[in-house]
Amino acid sequence: MAGSGFRNPIRKKQVLFIHSGGSQKLHQGSSDLVAWLQRTLGAGYEVRCPPMPDPDHPSYELWKNKLAQELEKADDGLICIGHSLGGSVLLKFLSEEDCPRAIEALFILASPYWGKKDWRVQEYVLHPQFARQLPDIPHIFLYHSRQDAVVPFSHLSSYAAQLPQAAIRTFNSTDHLFSEGIPELVKDILELTAIHN
Repeated sequence: MAGSGFRNPIRKKQVLFIHSGGSQKLHQGSSDLVAWLQRTLGAGYEVRCPPMPDPDHPSYELWKNKLAQELEKADDGLICIGHSLGGSVLLKFLSEEDCPRAIEALFILASPYWGKKDWRVQEYVLHPQFARQLPDIPHIFLYHSRQDAVVPFSHLSSYAAQLPQAAIRTFNSTDHLFSEGIPELVKDILELTAIHN
């Protein structure tokens, strides 16, 4: 994982990863996926996964404020990845707040679509027309396991209906944390950055 911040003497491609809810200690939450992502992308990429406030009892307001601070540190052309709760927070922030940086690509991994049955937590619910309020993001990707053990696969369909331009990647597994990585994610990132750098 990256160290103190985004600014490096040698220019690296910046990746901002917003982790899942719950503990992010070793081998918990998004921690294994983030470590795998940095190893697999290699030295040309800086993967920053800032610890979000009180992940065991997350508050959208606190996460929103932290996300705003992280975006201020970044350069334009940023890649954003949101895992589970982190993905829904990213989408809510980007559709409701002024984003200070241009985002090249947005990757949403196994994220809940708040407001669905048994997922009605008002502070995370997106505006019905949230997709129209997003900034111009050239590339959006959605990833979800068909038998996801935490967030039902139907949540992907709700996002896909709102984001018809998004590329969709599905997996025949129960995986939610993706502790062993997502090769398709790295492939998509490398192909995009090879084209646009």
